[in-house]
Amino acid sequence: MASERIILGIDPGTTIMGYGLLKVINNKVELITLGVFDLHKIKDHYLTLQTIYREMMVLIEKYNPDELAIEAPFFGKNVQSMLKLGRAQGVAITAALSRDIPIHEYAPLKIKMAITGNGKASKEQVADMMRRFLKIPDELMPKHLDATDGLAAAYCHYLQSNRPTQEKQYRSWKDFIGKNPGKISK
Repeated sequence: MASERIILGIDPGTTIMGYGLLKVINNKVELITLGVFDLHKIKDHYLTLQTIYREMMVLIEKYNPDELAIEAPFFGKNVQSMLKLGRAQGVAITAALSRDIPIHEYAPLKIKMAITGNGKASKEQVADMMRRFLKIPDELMPKHLDATDGLAAAYCHYLQSNRPTQEKQYRSWKDFIGKNPGKISK
C-alpha cells in the first residue's frame, strides 16, 4: 500500500504570505501548487489577520494537508513589524490547529541550509533550487518569491522528516561505550 502525505508550507507575512503544497508518495515528492496571499491592499491589520485565516482555511479545505511546515519569524530591529509578523504566523498556525494538522516550525537559516546548503542564501537562490528539485517550468515560476519560500518550508520539512532517526544519540566515544557495554571488546 502506498504511503502518501501532503505538506503545506507557509512563509508568513503581513503584506505577502507565501504558500506551497507538496505531495509525497512513497518518499517521492511532487509539486501540487504554490502561490501567495496578496494582503498589501488591506489597510486594517485585524482585517489582514482575518483574511489570512480565511485563505488558510480555503487551502486546508481544498488540499487537506497532513502537516504544516511554517517559517519561524526572525528577530528584527522593528518591534512593531515583529509583532505583526508573529500575529500573522499565529493565525496561520491557528487555522491548521483548528483542523488538527500537526505544526512544524523551521528557522529561516535551517530552511535555506536544507534547500541551498547556504544559510545566507537569497530568495532567488532558494527559488532556483526549488525550480530544479521539483522540475518547475520557468513559465510556472511565481512572480513573488514568497511563494517559493513557502514551498521551501514544505520541502525542508520533507527532507527533515525523511532522515533516518537514530535510536540512540551519543555525545562522545565515552558516551557510546557507556551506553553499549556489551558491544565493546577490550
